[in-house]
Amino acid sequence: MKLSGLKPANGSVKNNYRRGRGQGSGGGGTATRGHKGAQSRSGYSSKRGFEGGQMPLQRRIPKFGFKNINRIDYNGINLDSIQKLVDKTKVSEINLDVLIKNGMASKNDLVKILGRGELKSKVTISAHAFTATAKKAIEEKGGSVTTLK
Repeated sequence: MKLSGLKPANGSVKNNYRRGRGQGSGGGGTATRGHKGAQSRSGYSSKRGFEGGQMPLQRRIPKFGFKNINRIDYNGINLDSIQKLVDKTKVSEINLDVLIKNGMASKNDLVKILGRGELKSKVTISAHAFTATAKKAIEEKGGSVTTLK
């Protein structure tokens, strides 16, 4: 067997269809684009969502509400999750580094401690925000709360 003797399998390679190359090609004259109009012209490309002048779907559907650009999104962590973390790692001081290391927050998250669940141990917690119930529960167990900027 020689490289010069290699060829593709029968039927696997088809000739390209040559549009607009005379009447004999079967798609001469208009090059299978129909008559007149934007789509028959060279260089035509439609806008996304364009429906030929009909009011597009994204404009026909009613819209409600608004998106508050000043909203601050916090990653909420509940007290029961913190208790599980304390039981697992035996830490008494929880800050962002500990939460990131244990997969409870990512490095760019703003962390808010929420009040669901029960805290059984004394813990010092640093976070960006606390709910009133979480703060109260932590301080009742003798722990302390530090709010980060």
